[in-house]
Amino acid sequence: MAVVLVATMSLDGFIARPDDSVGPIFDWFTAGDVDVHAGDAQRPFRTGTESADWMREQWGRIRAGVIGRHLFDHTNGWEGRPPAGEHVVVLTHRVPTDWAHYGTAPFTFVTEGVEAAVAAARELAGDADVSVTAGDVGGQALAAGLVDEVEISLAPVVLGLGKRFFGEDAPELVLDDPYVVVPGRRVTHLRYRVRAA
Repeated sequence: MAVVLVATMSLDGFIARPDDSVGPIFDWFTAGDVDVHAGDAQRPFRTGTESADWMREQWGRIRAGVIGRHLFDHTNGWEGRPPAGEHVVVLTHRVPTDWAHYGTAPFTFVTEGVEAAVAAARELAGDADVSVTAGDVGGQALAAGLVDEVEISLAPVVLGLGKRFFGEDAPELVLDDPYVVVPGRRVTHLRYRVRAA
């Protein structure tokens, strides 16, 4: 079981534009002719064979994910369907009891900080992996020493400005060399282990 910081990233280190749109960094989701599902059967990806195999192997290990409230609001919690795995833990200051799927979707809302959010996801995941979505929450988890691995789907795109993969307050960090490198269509998938302090 590993806690993995994940996202698709532009060559200049961004996971979205300043307005939260992703532009061409998600082109790899539709760059091929192989249907693959990360978790939600209603949201298929159509990737190249290499990315499809990688997604099945890597994302197939995820049982629970941690996201921030900003992403939750931006996606409307994917209408109550986890994008990967079986459960989503949302780090928030206020529980959205007015959300249409509150109480019925496999979403847990945590207000006690990133450590509590990751702990809740680990409990839900059992012996499977936990994903932590990159950005400010991911950077907080990394700074708190909660991340075991970093997974980047590197898109051949330069956004210029945007939301940083490691958030605004990431610590200085030296990773091991990537132990997974998978070239795909419009993307290169990389996975790194975080060195123990």
